[in-house]
This record gives sequence, structure tokens and C-alpha cells, in this order.
Amino acid sequence: METAKDQDLSRYIRKDKAQTPKKNIMARIPMQSAMNKASTLMEALPYIRKFYGKTIVIKYGGAAMVDEGLKETFAKDIVLMNYIGLNPVVVHGGGPQIGKVLKQMGIESKFHRGIRITDEATMDVVEMVLVGKVNKEIVSLINRHGGRAVGLSGKDGDLIRAKKLKREKVSFDKGVSEIIDLGRVGNVTEVNASVLGLLDRDNFIPVIAPVGVTEKGEALNINADLVAGALASALRAEKLVLLTDVEGVKDGQGKLISKLNVKETQKLIKKGVIKGGMIPKVECCIKALSAGVKSAHIIDGRLNHAILLEIFTDKGVGTILG
Repeated sequence: METAKDQDLSRYIRKDKAQTPKKNIMARIPMQSAMNKASTLMEALPYIRKFYGKTIVIKYGGAAMVDEGLKETFAKDIVLMNYIGLNPVVVHGGGPQIGKVLKQMGIESKFHRGIRITDEATMDVVEMVLVGKVNKEIVSLINRHGGRAVGLSGKDGDLIRAKKLKREKVSFDKGVSEIIDLGRVGNVTEVNASVLGLLDRDNFIPVIAPVGVTEKGEALNINADLVAGALASALRAEKLVLLTDVEGVKDGQGKLISKLNVKETQKLIKKGVIKGGMIPKVECCIKALSAGVKSAHIIDGRLNHAILLEIFTDKGVGTILG
């Protein structure tokens, strides 16, 4: 049985509904969403102003190159950066894609300390996959979202000069060291930045496959992180951004380190806190910083819009070295 209090409450609810139509309540929801978006844009404004006209070199790899949703958001991020006045330069990997094709062709993948041993047959596949397939897919995706991307490899315009990479292996039994033949694996010796300058002048977005060329015209397979670092150095880029499949550099307790300087980074390597595949990434960043790059970032490419969040927000999402 309804009490007087219940009746008063019912009358209040009916009166409130009459005075506040449902459509007015719903109207406040999108308004709040719009205000949140405006707040985000205002947070980004100082960074847009600071980095306007500056070059940002981005190494694109890992899950961000495989997941369809992440591929779409990456392309949109690059286009947005270009539209608001930044000059993005994309260097992409493609290890999983190369491995897949090699397996289909019955060619065994061999590695030495994480480096793909690249014989003649493997090099043909590397060029076919990186230059002929992956590179063109990225270019097409960026262009589909309104960008003006151009695909290149190190062969184009003599963009990336390289020499064969040699690795030494110490034999404890024999007490001597021996040279490991990695095949057609290279290291960057020189970057012809003038090629990219021409593209930048006409507001094109370079998308670069990490294939270099020797003085004799021989193609070499190069680690994409190394290529990105060398390009950032040659272009005196404002930032070098490495997309990875981890959050960034972590401390001894497994917590993300938001900011590091060079000395702190070197100490963490010596202590064994930074180890494994993260070592070449931070070393690549340190080398770029020593060449004049303002800051280097190691971020989680599995996060939607990771690049925008790192560059245009106060907190960022990864580790910044500078």
C-alpha cells in the first residue's frame, strides 16, 4: 500500500519529468563529450605550436603493423600530424611478414642474436616483401585517409648507403674469435637526406623500407630501428619514436620509466635492468640523441593512437629519452 511519502515522491518524479524533458537530458551528454574533446585539443595546442614544422621520425613495427584496427589508427595519426604542420617520416619493419613468405616458399629462417641471416634467396624475399608489398600497403593506407605518402627504399636516390654487418663470436674452447657471416645484412654508413628534403618541400610523407645499398649496388637487409635512428640523425629530427610491443623501458620492479637521460640509461644497461631486445633500441636512441635529435621515445604500439598520446599530451604513454 502506497504511503503519503511514496505519493509525494511519485508526484515529484512526475513533476521533474515534466519540467526536464528526456531530450534535454540526452542533449547534455553529447555536450559533455564535446567539451571533453575541446579540453583535449587545448591540451595539445602548446605541443602543436612547439613542434610545428619539425620532423618526427617514426619506426613502425610490431603489432601495430599486424592488427587491422591499429593499422587504421596509425595511418590516421600520421595524416593528422601532417595536416597540423608536422613532418612525419615513417620507417617500417616487416619481420613477421618476411617469415611468413619464407615459410610458404620452404626457406628456413635462421637467426643470430635476433638478426635474420640473409642469404641470396632470403634477400630476394626481403626485398619483395618489404619494398613490393608492405611498403605499398602502408603508403596506400595513409593516402586513403587523406595523406600524400610516397614509398621508398634505400636504393631510391641512393637514400641509404650501407656496408655488410660483421659479428664476432668468441670460441671459449679454441680461445679465439671467429667472424659470423650474416650474409646480406647491413649497417647504415650514410644517408642522402636531400632526397627527403625534396619530398618535404612538397608536403609528401616518406614511407621507407629498411633496405640499404652498397657502393657496388648490392642490396642489404638492415634493422628498421637502425635505419630510423640514422634518418633521425641525418635530418636533425625533433623526435625519434620507436613503436614496440611493450609499454617502454621498465625498472627492476617491472614499472614503466617515463623519463630517462643518457647516463641513467647506460647505468640501467650495466646493471642488467635494461636487457635483451630493449638494449639495441635504447642504444639506437642514445646514438640519435648524440647526433642532435632532441628526444627519443619508446612507446607501446599496441595502444590506439599511441603516437598522438605520446607527442601531444602532458603525461605521454611510453619512455622518453633526452
